Amino acid sequence: MRILVVTVVHHPEDARILHRQITALRDRGHHVVYAAPFSAREVRPRPDLEGIDLPRAAGRSRRAAVGAARTLLARRGHEADLILLHDPELLLALPGTLRRWRRSGTGPVVVWDVHEDTAAALAMKRWVPRALRPPLRLGVRAAERLAERHLRLLLAEDAYQERFRRSHPVVPNFTTAPIAAPEPPGTERVVYVGHLSRARGALDLIATARHLGPGLRVEVAGAADPDVRDALTAADRDGVLRWHGFLPNDRALALFPGALAGLSLLHDQPNYRHSRPTKVVEYMAHGVPVITTPTPLAADMVERHGCGIVVPYEDPRAAAEAIRRLSTDAILRHTAAQRGREAALTHFNWPDKAAEFTQWLESWVREQSGARRAGDAARTRRPRLRPATGSPSPGPRPRSGRVG
Repeated sequence: MRILVVTVVHHPEDARILHRQITALRDRGHHVVYAAPFSAREVRPRPDLEGIDLPRAAGRSRRAAVGAARTLLARRGHEADLILLHDPELLLALPGTLRRWRRSGTGPVVVWDVHEDTAAALAMKRWVPRALRPPLRLGVRAAERLAERHLRLLLAEDAYQERFRRSHPVVPNFTTAPIAAPEPPGTERVVYVGHLSRARGALDLIATARHLGPGLRVEVAGAADPDVRDALTAADRDGVLRWHGFLPNDRALALFPGALAGLSLLHDQPNYRHSRPTKVVEYMAHGVPVITTPTPLAADMVERHGCGIVVPYEDPRAAAEAIRRLSTDAILRHTAAQRGREAALTHFNWPDKAAEFTQWLESWVREQSGARRAGDAARTRRPRLRPATGSPSPGPRPRSGRVG
């Protein structure tokens, strides 16, 4: 298949998009073109992957990115067998082009990969005025219903099914566990990998590091929202923690070997109540004990599999105490690491889902191709109408100007 993957919101090195889905499609022999905000994120496309540069949609600056995506879909969308969209903003780029494809009967299959609860996420966007949040949430729900009527959908979480009328395939945010046994957890270094914002606990990370004192250090990797960048920069400068900035997924995972614990300090927000934090699964897969706040799915994984410690929301002292406990209790530390890895291999391993993901896309393209062939055949073989047996022949047409 020829597949066009498009995002204007996510980092081009996004783990779900690039390291899992695109890799799985290419492993199956499909040709992928990847359109993403490479320049805006100061990265280049991978040398062996065709990349198309798009503007980045961030904050209130989204019109240029959506317009560029609309132009791309209109000019090159017809070249693909399938288009995989990763942002709700891209739904705004579709209507005119989608109508033209449907009229011509030659358009590709269009798939929207639903990463999050968009309406709930709007409540966390500081750049969205409070007065606009309720009508925007209603608009998002209406757009989701419209998308369900005209597109194929993939969901990142089972709980997202509740937002839609029909059932859709779930492609969860699992990770690939290393084949070799990971290095045992150490006693001095704690890691955090992922995006950094207030709601994701960026300021709690800094406060936790301050409570630890000498002998224990915190390493952080991830892009940060503007309102927490100065605090992270200052903490890094003052030696409170080490902030690496954004690292591609493969380089971020290189921080895991020998780590004492992996942190996930999400706040209690609607958008997080139905989501399984990818970082928690990654910590488990790499044999790193987990310290997490009690978001339902994360707490369930940690408690069910015995792979870490659950701490209260927005409580850096409790997080620091959990770190010290793991540092001094070798049995707890090694048991949590082993159980987490075993659970990840058994229940949360991406290779087990990769084939299922690619098979869904392949089946949708086959289905659409088959429907088109059937339609073409029906039009070609449509019989000419003949008068029924015993009916009078219509006879010759009367010539103009003659009567009788």
